[in-house]
Amino acid sequence: MTDYIDQDPQETREWLDALEAVVSFEGTEKARHLIGHMIELARQHGIDTPYAATTPYINTIPPEDEPQYPGDRQIEQRLRALIRWNAMAIVVRANKENSVGGHIASYQSSATMYEVGLNHFFKGHDHPEGADMVFFQGHVAPGMYARAFLEGRITEEQLLNFRQEAHKDGLSSYPHPWLMPDFWQFPTVSMGLGPLMAIYQARFMKYMDARGFGKVNSRKVYAFLGDGEMDEPESLGAIGLAVREKLDNLVFVVNANLQRLDGPVRGNGKIIQELEGSFRGAGWNVIKVIWGPGWDELLARDKSGKLIQRMMEVPDGEYQAYKAKDGGFVREHFFGKYPETAELVKNMTDDEIFSLTRGGHSPRKMYAAYKAANDCKGKPTVIIAKTIKGYGMGPFGEGAMTAHQQKKLDNEGLKYFRDRFGLPISDEQLEKDVPFYKPDDSHELIKYMNERRKDLGGYLPARVDRAESIPAPDLKAFDMILKGTGEREMSSTMLFGRILAMILRDKKLGKRVVPIIPDEARTFGLEGLFRQVGIYDPAGQLYEPVDADQVAWYKQAANGQVLQEGINEAGSMSSWLAAATAYANYGEAMVPFYIYYSMFGYQRIGDLAWLAGDIRARGFLIGATAGRTTLEGEGLQHNDGHNIMMFSAVPSCRVYDPTYGYEMAIIIRDGLKAMVEEKQDCYYYITAMNENYSHPAMPEDVEEGVLKGAYRLRESKKKLKNRVQLMGSGTILREAEAAAVMLEDEWKVAADVWSATSFTELAREGQACERHNRLHPDADPKTPYITTALAEREAPVIAATDYIQAYPDQIRRFVPGSYTTLGTDGYGRSDTRAALRRFFEVDAAHIVVAALKSLADEGSIPASKVGEAIKKYGIDPDCAPPIER
Repeated sequence: MTDYIDQDPQETREWLDALEAVVSFEGTEKARHLIGHMIELARQHGIDTPYAATTPYINTIPPEDEPQYPGDRQIEQRLRALIRWNAMAIVVRANKENSVGGHIASYQSSATMYEVGLNHFFKGHDHPEGADMVFFQGHVAPGMYARAFLEGRITEEQLLNFRQEAHKDGLSSYPHPWLMPDFWQFPTVSMGLGPLMAIYQARFMKYMDARGFGKVNSRKVYAFLGDGEMDEPESLGAIGLAVREKLDNLVFVVNANLQRLDGPVRGNGKIIQELEGSFRGAGWNVIKVIWGPGWDELLARDKSGKLIQRMMEVPDGEYQAYKAKDGGFVREHFFGKYPETAELVKNMTDDEIFSLTRGGHSPRKMYAAYKAANDCKGKPTVIIAKTIKGYGMGPFGEGAMTAHQQKKLDNEGLKYFRDRFGLPISDEQLEKDVPFYKPDDSHELIKYMNERRKDLGGYLPARVDRAESIPAPDLKAFDMILKGTGEREMSSTMLFGRILAMILRDKKLGKRVVPIIPDEARTFGLEGLFRQVGIYDPAGQLYEPVDADQVAWYKQAANGQVLQEGINEAGSMSSWLAAATAYANYGEAMVPFYIYYSMFGYQRIGDLAWLAGDIRARGFLIGATAGRTTLEGEGLQHNDGHNIMMFSAVPSCRVYDPTYGYEMAIIIRDGLKAMVEEKQDCYYYITAMNENYSHPAMPEDVEEGVLKGAYRLRESKKKLKNRVQLMGSGTILREAEAAAVMLEDEWKVAADVWSATSFTELAREGQACERHNRLHPDADPKTPYITTALAEREAPVIAATDYIQAYPDQIRRFVPGSYTTLGTDGYGRSDTRAALRRFFEVDAAHIVVAALKSLADEGSIPASKVGEAIKKYGIDPDCAPPIER
């Protein structure tokens, strides 16, 4: 409304009456059409028509449009009571003697939302049209365990071991597929990742359909979220994509209990209205489920409009207080504000006022919302359902600020909970313990529950791997790479492109490859993929690209294979996760390759990279332009010297830093064998560089060493008194090779050169040997691979890499004799590669100096020789170290 003073209210009334007549006789669609044209005409005349992305603070679906509820509501109510009780009992029992934590209030607030979905909508893995994917909110895990207990999928012993998994058959704290691989599909408790992954999973479902790997049909992706969780940037960061690609197979369900961990989500505002504005403004179908059925009659009698006005003006902090108090408080502070609202409840008791429910606790309202979401075409849907944190806990936590931390209930609290939901548990039983309650399998409640899931295609949550094993190509399939490049200089990134092209041509694997690129294809020399397999876009290509006359033109296609994600690392990683788990979610083994600037890897999307291990991802991450000195000119924000160590912290991630094309081919072929043929739950992080150099042909018998992490690349044939062993990885291996020549020609020191493809894999194998020896003191001790390999020559070892020293330091205790490491600790710079390597002290000259110093320390040469080398190579010994500059 504006401050305009209406000089002709009769004319205004006539316009409003005309609109009412259109709605009455021609329907809301015609009214919307007319209003839209009126607004468009007004804007053509320069009339500012303010846009409102929110609707009144009432349910989106009016009572008269609600479909008939199809289930037995009485049985379902009794089932919810059992599940609520068992979910509470799981947490209380777990914390009776231990302090393992857990959450009672989260599931109690959302039980109805889940149960309506599980009884009537969410399809299982045996459904003829395919399973729905449900991202269960992390803190409601006890509720899912309680339901699975009634279904017979989880034992009472497991319930007793909630959050006790180290030495028992326990249940994970939250949804963790790594810990419960047959139960959970998606890790979601790291806030914000659920909504982000759900959007890209829904998009990937459409991609799989377009590529011929299975129809979308009626499949949906449901993501259950908390209203507090929506403050995470990841939660709303990709909602535009969902509209752009018309993801009508996506449904967000936001549990708006108005409270986050410490207090109100928007104490002074209205989170439901705020979220409605964000989603509706982005183009989503928004369904608000705010009020339960008891409010329908009050709203119907609200002729003055004061009730709706009062609903809108009350801030969330006050709504929270209403449910933490009593009916008298609600009568006075809510309805008592205006005579008109007080009149509406004058014949209601305080108890009747207090029992007015919020929409998220009404099966009828939630069913109507789900039905509308399933019927919506052409856009994604968000259901925002208002609930009460700790619903059913009454004075023992319901609506309280401390509800999220509630882990225990005393005897009085247990009795209140029992009576609130009418459970057949005696006081005597509660005196002894908090019993789980499970009727016999022949009981009508259990039969009803199981029949509903049978009709919907099986139980959820459940994770099922039905993908077939696909043979990996033989290594000789990459013969072109194994032969080397001869005199031609190429980057390992370019060679990766060639390897990828070879896999794409493979008759069995080619169609399963999912290339994922965050707007850097031309940087990495992969633009040839555009024409070769096309860029996926559900709309195809509605324009002629400006480079249509070029060989590598920008080709979009409805069945394109490349996922071009734009400048969007988190989205790219989410697409990679969807493809990397397709074996479990679609029954199809896909082979995702996500290539990106290595600096924009783990440090930017580390939460998702860690989650990739939990979700049992299978795929390849290619960290291009890796290393602190490989990328000329770019500078501090682009120079990566540490992401390789971060990936090394992920137990199921196999980390490699190859130098030459044949090394990369060996590693990628091994990954295909492990993940696609042997179906191992692991993923590979492989670095690639943009520095051009010639790549030699593969030497004989190096495959094992490449995969284990190191092999002797060059053995010195010089018969010299002194010898060293130089190790290098990535582009710095070539500095080690140059240093070996300098040592022999200028200092008469023989130098073997080792290519260290993975210090991480060497360290892991060494640690495994240590553990075996520690726990098997009477058995023959195992010797780490790298220890045996280096022990063939008693000589100091110098390791140099383009990463922080912690990377090569991982194997220090497994190296026999002297071990010196050189790395690129510190901030990057903009300069040439040569200048950067001199700056970080990892160039050939510094490797030579380090080798000579090792020999001097053992007394093999005089220390003066080291000084000579420092002077000869123009090294300033008194300058500050790189980490301090």
